[in-house]
Amino acid sequence: SPGSRQVLEMIAQKGALADIIAAGVRILESACGPCIGMGQAPPSEGISIRTFNRNFEGRSGTKSARVYLCSPEVATVAAVMGELMDPREFGEAVEVTYPEEFYVDDRLILPPAEDPSKIEIRRGPNIKPLPQNKPLPATLRGKVLLKVGDNITTDHIMPAGAKILPLRSNIPAISEFVFASIDPSFSKRALENKGGFVVGGENYGQGSSREHAALAPMYLGIKAVIAKSFARIHKANLINFGILPLTFVQPDDYDKIDQEDQLEMPEVIECLKTNTPITVKNLTKGLTFLANYILTTRQKEILMKGGMLNFIKSK
Repeated sequence: SPGSRQVLEMIAQKGALADIIAAGVRILESACGPCIGMGQAPPSEGISIRTFNRNFEGRSGTKSARVYLCSPEVATVAAVMGELMDPREFGEAVEVTYPEEFYVDDRLILPPAEDPSKIEIRRGPNIKPLPQNKPLPATLRGKVLLKVGDNITTDHIMPAGAKILPLRSNIPAISEFVFASIDPSFSKRALENKGGFVVGGENYGQGSSREHAALAPMYLGIKAVIAKSFARIHKANLINFGILPLTFVQPDDYDKIDQEDQLEMPEVIECLKTNTPITVKNLTKGLTFLANYILTTRQKEILMKGGMLNFIKSK
């Protein structure tokens, strides 16, 4: 599938599309498809190689299949020869020259109205208003709803797929699938406990920039994530939706927390204002440890307001 509608139109104009079709290549829509199991799913225990997007476990539509990422050159030679081979055995690399101008088609874009207040928002049955978070309270209390290990991806947090993606405009519905591949009971427990905390290992939130991996947990009442470290983009998304990203001052404190432990974080607002570590009390085990954060002044203001939307509305 071409990476965008613009790419498809450009290769059609340049004649490359006809050459590709003549070579026996199937052209798919410039949209989500086999990457998330919407068509062309591999056979059970099958192996496929892809030139872009993710290779999360089970994402291809076949749970037991394996997907590997590779360069376009490797994929092209494999398609011709039927096996993985070094493309350099087939000659010198082709030099790709970029066009002087890229084709732009903005006919599908509706410009903003001069007076947005007069616009009526029409929502279908699967389109719900965007949930709003509340300002960060002075003290955070709640259960550890889930404890996970290292390298948890945004696909673990908010899975995709043909069943879930149509719910992106319906946050109450899509939130039922948060952490579904790790703990199917997570969403139900989060609502029953009126929110709580998530504890993670290294590189929490790696992978695609998936806003719903922060938006849906916010809807479920997640107040903070305490991890050994965060992936940069997901950390920014957590802040934008008012979820406090904290790291252990002492990484070994990760081992002192278990799922279902009751935590309390007093004077959170004061700590953010004075740039001091936050004290975390494990009321279940009778232990106390410190959690840190790396936040700009603006990010602190966003968190205290309850997220980016509240922050912008307050200006």
